[in-house]
Amino acid sequence: MRENLSTWNDTIVALATAPGLGAIAVIRLSGASAIEIVASVFSKKSLLNQPSHTVHFGKLLNGKDVVDEVVVSIYRAPKSYTGEEVVEISCHGAPLIQDEILQLMIHAGARMAKPGEFTQRAFLNGKLDLTQAEAVADLIASNTDAARKTALHNLKGGFSTDLQVMREKLIKFSALIELELDFSQEDVAFANKKELEILVQQLQIKTQALLDSFKLGNVIKNGVQVAIVGKPNAGKSTLLNALLNENRALVSEIPGTTRDTVEEYLNIQGILFKLIDTAGIRSTTEDSIEQMGIEKSKEKILGADLVIAMFDVNDQSIEQVKIWESEVDSDKLILVGNKKDLVKDNTLFANESLKEVIFISAKEKENIKALENTLYKKVAGEGINKEGTIVTNARHVASLKKLSLALNDVETGLQHNVTGDLLALDIRQALHYLGTITGQITNEDQLDFIFSKFCIGK
Repeated sequence: MRENLSTWNDTIVALATAPGLGAIAVIRLSGASAIEIVASVFSKKSLLNQPSHTVHFGKLLNGKDVVDEVVVSIYRAPKSYTGEEVVEISCHGAPLIQDEILQLMIHAGARMAKPGEFTQRAFLNGKLDLTQAEAVADLIASNTDAARKTALHNLKGGFSTDLQVMREKLIKFSALIELELDFSQEDVAFANKKELEILVQQLQIKTQALLDSFKLGNVIKNGVQVAIVGKPNAGKSTLLNALLNENRALVSEIPGTTRDTVEEYLNIQGILFKLIDTAGIRSTTEDSIEQMGIEKSKEKILGADLVIAMFDVNDQSIEQVKIWESEVDSDKLILVGNKKDLVKDNTLFANESLKEVIFISAKEKENIKALENTLYKKVAGEGINKEGTIVTNARHVASLKKLSLALNDVETGLQHNVTGDLLALDIRQALHYLGTITGQITNEDQLDFIFSKFCIGK
């Protein structure tokens, strides 16, 4: 449980802004002595009696030497990010100045913070639950609008609220069943088993919906790998340039120009797609370097989330479509017929065997938007619900799967009319897995692992 974990009495310090040269840097301290430590080297008025959420200008002194002119912001416990005394020093951004101030704070009694220790203290002091704390790291790492909004939703407690509602309903029935056990000799019933069965079914639906959201959540958080494959000279590199709207890949009419993979990123409606332009695949080649490129292309097909299989519409289109449909799973295959601007017989586009094909002209950038829409719909369906909870964390998924199994055990027990003590045990198990997600049930080793992935100043 959270309340059984050890807490710190010392004061930590770290650079809160990105390391390196900048106009301004922020150095953060947290702990019982944070204000006292800064006050001991601050030139102006005493900081010890200043109220919370105030800002003070002055100089930091190392003996008689001025280290820097700074702005000091004070946040008193419990009205701070960590719930402790917090001081933030805004200094000039030279790395030398940053390092001197850090060493000054350490000499005055602080110690360097571990990765994520500020947020870990916020969690231990009840300022955030574990899902909100993990959302902080996701927000810092977000590189698309969808990732940012999903992390903000969880940081504001959207996911926590969903779980807390589930937990409170289960606790209510658990308490009633435990009460029945206390009065077992009285043969009284406090819990309505039919209502409990309906609740468990509702919780199973909610749990499954959260699990199902991870497919999209993983895409939002980590992006989508898209392999662009096809025969030599099908127009793969031209397509990559068209999607990026720049000349990123070398284009030539000579087959086999692309020998190695070229990787670039494309943001489509808030989802990051990693586009991989591969070497052209043909059955035989005497060029050993080209053959190595072909083997690498095949590896990329296996590892990709989506595969854009390109072919020249003027070159045996139906046969090529059949080949790709037999070699790539249909759920990740996108068929693209290129060079439609060179087609003389337009009846080709109405061929029933090619109804799944997106016809484009990569060179003329024709119908590229349709391809982008197809890429987006393949992973996001009709769109992203930015107001709903989307699970993005593999740790949460593992606990939700265990929760689902525990709920199934509760439902099976109700259907077979098991005794109250066994039913209470299954409900406690479900409550346990809910608690591991929010951090109501955890241990120090788990926390150290989770927060070690954070940056040091957060």
